[in-house]
Amino acid sequence: MSLRVLGVDPGLTRCGLGVVDVAGDRRATMVAVGVVGTAAEQPLDQRLLVIATAIDEWLDRHQPHVVAVERVFSQQNVSTVMGVAQVSGVVIAAAARRGIPVALHTPSEVKAAVTGSGRADKEAVTRMVTKILRLEVAPRPADAADALALAITHAWRAGSGAAAATSAPGHASLTPAQKAWAEAEARARRGR
Repeated sequence: MSLRVLGVDPGLTRCGLGVVDVAGDRRATMVAVGVVGTAAEQPLDQRLLVIATAIDEWLDRHQPHVVAVERVFSQQNVSTVMGVAQVSGVVIAAAARRGIPVALHTPSEVKAAVTGSGRADKEAVTRMVTKILRLEVAPRPADAADALALAITHAWRAGSGAAAATSAPGHASLTPAQKAWAEAEARARRGR
């Protein structure tokens, strides 16, 4: 059975959404991807309502097992942090109303999971997401690719077959990032 994850890259101007199914062997497949946008000139309550309505529609349509949201982190721009936090709250509340668990992941965790480096740039994340999901065209804008990366990261970190992936016959079909992540998880478990 696969794990369905809705990844959300929260933002007031662009909120990235991506749904991924990840099988027990860590093979990820994109189900849907998109971006909800709001204009800076709109009142805050209307912007949050647009995003909340879209989140409700995505949760009802795709029925994920879990929602993965980018964790708010400190930035120089306080208004950006506030907007991300407000959108995150809307997403978390919508999932909670449906009894769907929510996981928070930092940007560096996501970058490390999909590229092998916590310092990767957005283009590297987009390239690896495209490769991991076997897409012909890279998801754009970067917010959409980031949402997919969040979903992939959560599924891989949740252990959807991570231990079996390193020893399974299909291990050779994993991407280099998937192999590195599975091997790092296996080493961490042995070290406990």
